[in-house]
Amino acid sequence: MLDKSNVFEFTAETLQALRADAPASASVIHFNNAGCGLLPRPVLETMIDHLRLEAEIGGYEASAARAEQVRDFYVSIAELIGCRPENVAFAGSATHAYSKALSAIPFEPGDVILTTRNDFISNQIAFLALRKRFGVEIVHAPDLPDGGGVDVAAMAALMRARRPRLVAATHVPTNSGLVQPIAEIGRHCRELGLLYLVDACQSIGQYPIDVEEIGCDLLTSTCRKFLRGPRGSGFLYVSDRVLAEGYEPLFIDMYGARWVAGDQYEPVESAARFEEWEFPYSTLLGCAAAARYALSIGLEPISRRTPALAARLRDQLAAIPGVRVLDRGAQLAALVTFDVEGWDPQRFKSAVDARGVNSALSFREFAQYDFADKDVEWALRLSPHYYNTEAEVDTVAGTIAELAKSAPR
Repeated sequence: MLDKSNVFEFTAETLQALRADAPASASVIHFNNAGCGLLPRPVLETMIDHLRLEAEIGGYEASAARAEQVRDFYVSIAELIGCRPENVAFAGSATHAYSKALSAIPFEPGDVILTTRNDFISNQIAFLALRKRFGVEIVHAPDLPDGGGVDVAAMAALMRARRPRLVAATHVPTNSGLVQPIAEIGRHCRELGLLYLVDACQSIGQYPIDVEEIGCDLLTSTCRKFLRGPRGSGFLYVSDRVLAEGYEPLFIDMYGARWVAGDQYEPVESAARFEEWEFPYSTLLGCAAAARYALSIGLEPISRRTPALAARLRDQLAAIPGVRVLDRGAQLAALVTFDVEGWDPQRFKSAVDARGVNSALSFREFAQYDFADKDVEWALRLSPHYYNTEAEVDTVAGTIAELAKSAPR
């Protein structure tokens, strides 16, 4: 069992316990936590236990029997991000949550969406789809001259000049270790009364998140990455202001609204208006268990250890001939991206896989602006988490050095 005290320390003993809760860590070096973190044993057991209950007594009956645990999903996520449970909606993914949020905004021709050059690919595609359908204008705030993230002063000037219908930013983009200054952006949004949407997909479970400090109206995330929840899950935070002003998704069903007359419905008062009737309850309960697991360790110690492991890896990779580390910024998260001279990306990843290291590839189509600025077509992404070890970092760096030296010419 993990130490549940308020001050968690990553000692040899606690790391051993963490790794025992992730059995795959004994057979593979899992450096793809930005894709999917390894499920902790309590998360897996929670999900299996509920599926067994559904098989034994029926699906509706099982969810009713576990009503308190279902409620804990909202309570635990609220505790994780600093809001009320009523501000949280379950979603099938971060993209599902993001689409729901966008659908609630009554865009009109000429409306401006102000975003950054390091937004997530699916978000950018959604903005382009809104432009195609509604005639909105997409404005990208410039980056700082050194490429280390958005120029907040320039973005604020665009807010004042263009009065965007929506300001959107991704906290940590999927294609690099950059950490964007989302609280600074939020301060300007609050001053101007602008609607602010944050994608926190790669930071939930890696950093402490406080939606009040950020000043966002909407925030989306998956649960499968650094939070270590199951796939097919995510959540949407909806601020009190957004709820009070009557925002609701384009398609709202019997769970999110009440049919009060033949020609009239009323949305529910909470963020549940962004949910649907049907839930994967075992998945939802797994997410609650994952949030509780992260909270039991503490996001402060996690936020120190995880980027430190990435920094150790980044430093070692930077010293390898033929390897170019691509991450830029004053603060870098636990996503390490690099390319390797002389290698085809798929062949390189296959070679890394064959050596027992999990990783992920990013391509220019995932990050059209960022990768164009860096003049790169692809990158391998390595993303350690708190349960990984310094020895694994050194092993992975050695593996990359070996492969870089033997690049097929």
